[in-house]
Amino acid sequence: MKLDYIMYSLNHVKNRKMRSWLTVLSILIGITAIYALVSFGQGLQIYMSELATEMGTDKLMIQPKGAMAAGFDLDFYISKEEADFISKVNGIDEVIGMYAKAIEVEHKKQKKYVFGMSLPTQGKEKDLVYDMFTVSMDQGRELKSGDKLKVTLGYNYQFANKIFSKAINIGDKISINGVSVDVVGFFESLGSAPDDSQVYLTEEGMLLIFPETEDKFQYVFARTAPGEEPSEVAERAEEKLRKFKGQKEGQEDFIIQTFEQAIEVFGTIITVINAVLLLIAMISVVVASVNIMNTMYTAVLERTKEIGVMKAIGAKNIDIMFIFLFEAGLLGLIGGALGILLGYGIAKMGGSIAASAGYGLLQPVFPLWLTIGCLLFAFFVGAFSGLMPARQASKLKPVDALRYE
Repeated sequence: MKLDYIMYSLNHVKNRKMRSWLTVLSILIGITAIYALVSFGQGLQIYMSELATEMGTDKLMIQPKGAMAAGFDLDFYISKEEADFISKVNGIDEVIGMYAKAIEVEHKKQKKYVFGMSLPTQGKEKDLVYDMFTVSMDQGRELKSGDKLKVTLGYNYQFANKIFSKAINIGDKISINGVSVDVVGFFESLGSAPDDSQVYLTEEGMLLIFPETEDKFQYVFARTAPGEEPSEVAERAEEKLRKFKGQKEGQEDFIIQTFEQAIEVFGTIITVINAVLLLIAMISVVVASVNIMNTMYTAVLERTKEIGVMKAIGAKNIDIMFIFLFEAGLLGLIGGALGILLGYGIAKMGGSIAASAGYGLLQPVFPLWLTIGCLLFAFFVGAFSGLMPARQASKLKPVDALRYE
């Protein structure tokens, strides 16, 4: 009997193609949005997790509180004196300060405004920075001591129409704020367009072209000593630096974070953004549930006599309810399956577009739980939406149903 009821529902869906398709379409849109958005969110979380693993947990970042203005406004900086003080805090193994500045780069009479940054060229400081960046050279060589008028460039400079209309090659000359420099290498892609458009100089080169930046670090990185808890060292360093600068707690003009804390902040922002987008996507799911409910009420009215006949020959209330619940759930399931396929295609295409635009970190991931979860969610949304119409159908009295016109 259950198989007969299932075939009955399937035939009804098949015989009313237009109505069924419109109902499926409404839930398809919601599942497509949810599947695509969550896949990108999962991709970002995996990227951040891998980045944290590569960079290690023993790093601290010290920045001025106006970090968003770092490199644009020299009033926001960590002084060399402060960096030297931090290096003496118990639990700090090594410290490196880095200059950063918005710069004008010219190539073949084209000008672009990007971010320039100093890189250490030897010793533990170099190892610390390269650990933080988790990147190596793609072409050419690294900067070395004495390279005052030589630069390494981000990944995107190697390609035409990424930054300049013509690609830059090793050995080419470019101009930084009117000063001619030689290109000696290119870094691998970091996965974001701003990072892959940066220009790297030695500390000597940075101070030669921008003497006003001397002793004004935009970024200070520190490595904690083996066996030390980074969060405890960060708190200790913050307290001592606050006292050194004569500032009250809560009024500091600097921030000291472990890398894990920075990742958590970024992860929280991503989670909030994803939650807002999912809420927007859920609106279409609510509309879909109303549409399914309306479709099932119409189906009950159209099949009132059929319900009466089935009850007259022995069908129970639970049987009638099963028919309509199964039909509503089936519409949701079909919409969910099609939504997953469409969401997969959209996410893949979005990932390709992001990669071509220089944002390789924005890549979707499709875990099995996401696919199964979306299918079950779509089925239960459909079944729940059909619950009231199914209950109404099951309560019909055979005599009244047979008389219905």
